[in-house]
Amino acid sequence: MFNTLFATQYPLIQAPMAGVQDAVLAVAVCEAGGLGSLPCAMLTNEQLTAQLEYITQATNKPYNVNFFCHQTPQYTKAQRTQWHALLKPYFSEFAINPKALSTMASRQPINQHVVDLIAPYKPPVVSFHFGLPAAAIVAQIKRWGAKVIASATTLQEAQWLVEHGADAIIAQGLEAGGHRGHFLSSDLSLQLSTAELVKACTKLAVPVIAAGGIASAADVKYYLQLGAAAVQVGSAYLLCEEATTSALHRDAILQQPANSTVLTTVFSGRAARGIENRIMRELGAMPQQAPAFPFASLALSALRAKSEAQGKSDFSPLWCGQKYIVRDAVSAAEITEELVSGNPKSTV
Repeated sequence: MFNTLFATQYPLIQAPMAGVQDAVLAVAVCEAGGLGSLPCAMLTNEQLTAQLEYITQATNKPYNVNFFCHQTPQYTKAQRTQWHALLKPYFSEFAINPKALSTMASRQPINQHVVDLIAPYKPPVVSFHFGLPAAAIVAQIKRWGAKVIASATTLQEAQWLVEHGADAIIAQGLEAGGHRGHFLSSDLSLQLSTAELVKACTKLAVPVIAAGGIASAADVKYYLQLGAAAVQVGSAYLLCEEATTSALHRDAILQQPANSTVLTTVFSGRAARGIENRIMRELGAMPQQAPAFPFASLALSALRAKSEAQGKSDFSPLWCGQKYIVRDAVSAAEITEELVSGNPKSTV
């Protein structure tokens, strides 16, 4: 069903991972038979155009572009004061003046201008995190022949997405690395494991794509047998040759103890899974003072820059899924082939 709908050789999507990849990884997965993805939420218009130019010249295979469609809340002075008060010791440690920090949202949801920008390229698949954009935008994307997919963390979200035009659902379980895709409720107690969510969503009339904790060919086989039409895999590609994962992030992945990932709001204001580090240990993974997404990242980005300049990842978002198999300096094509065929390419 998935291969027919998306015209790929394998029922596998490479998860879009902002900050650790660009179009090079997406193309490599496309050429290997999967559906490569480009994370677009943090790209400028010029960067987005350049990345699309690269993809369309480097491959004739289907590819996916991914956008956020969150609602941007107001970032009040009171929220800023509360957040900065909690972070004051760190500002002092790194000689950061909080008054000099930006108050503008660091991540923007997709808008009409962006849709018009990508329209000439007619990307075959457009995926969304945090719901779907306005109906008019969804309709415009579908008019050029693209398939629309989106992340759901509960059955209710999956049903909502189908009702609003999604051609397939990404069932994002709690094991998944990076930001949770929830949008109807931020109550994490409502969210399910990948297996539970896939089982719940198979009753839907559209293909279901399992995402979260998928690290091996056995995992892929399990979810396909469970009823998923495909899988979405991100963390398995974090150390591949085509990834742009920083040296500090790579070191954290290689050195992490088992089961060391946790959900945290400290980096952006929205729950996301990553490897525990200093700020998460000292403030707690979900401090109440953290402002809503994406405003927490404004202060954390400044602290991150200072800390990384000292060779430390104490304030860096080290996104990673709950289940991880080290594949260091292995090509994306080899990883893709391993996941769908079972021929191991890990370096452990």
